[in-house]
Amino acid sequence: MAAATQWRSGGRVWWCLSVARRCFSSSAGPTRTPPSLPGRALFFLCQRFYDVEQLVSWSSALKAWRLRKKNSYYGYTQKLYGDNVAAAFYILSIGGAVRFAGQSEWFRSDRRGRFSWDFLSLRDVPLEEVDASGTLINHTGLDNLVTQSRLRSLCLRGCPAVDGWFVSRLHVFSDSLEELCLSNCPRLSEGGLLPLTQLRGLRKLDLSALPGVSNSGLLRILLEEQLPACTITGIEYAQGLTLTDTHSHTLPETHTERLTL
Repeated sequence: MAAATQWRSGGRVWWCLSVARRCFSSSAGPTRTPPSLPGRALFFLCQRFYDVEQLVSWSSALKAWRLRKKNSYYGYTQKLYGDNVAAAFYILSIGGAVRFAGQSEWFRSDRRGRFSWDFLSLRDVPLEEVDASGTLINHTGLDNLVTQSRLRSLCLRGCPAVDGWFVSRLHVFSDSLEELCLSNCPRLSEGGLLPLTQLRGLRKLDLSALPGVSNSGLLRILLEEQLPACTITGIEYAQGLTLTDTHSHTLPETHTERLTL
């Protein structure tokens, strides 16, 4: 606040301007509380936006590199030990398990990725069963298995990289594959599962817990029409189906009777 004072001296008029200043002290006003930990963290991230963006980009690139490395083609191993050993080595290296034809013993990798090398003595024996549950197997890595013409069982439960491209390449096992498990594969959809109709030798098919499949009932009807000898589990006729008087005639009579039971 400013105030002016006037006085006369020697025939002149003098003015004095005084300004009042507020004294600041620790007790003059309320104490400011420091920002909370989430607030400080948010402020730090805002200042480091481009650094965080670069870190996320590096993380995505690292995941893609890891996926490519896991599914690389083991051509050198195949050249040294043959197709069967190379296929077994690929599955074991990604954390899966294999059983050779005519053998009761399964070869598995432990939590640290270590496994027994005794399967090197079975280089002339093809694989009969493969369990790749929870691994990063994808359609590229399938190149290591296409030589296994006697593969009878393949389990892919909970594989995050299994998609429609992967399923479309399974036709190479159409003469041998009898059991197939695709449960809990999040990237599979109805369209991606249609190539299963080429696997005429299938006897058991597990399609349970597929979040990308919305019309499970129609999918089961289609697969049963094309694979009459296959037992399909995990999806029911009523899932994703709504029968009305105007649409019920589009379904085959046999399946309509099943849905009404």
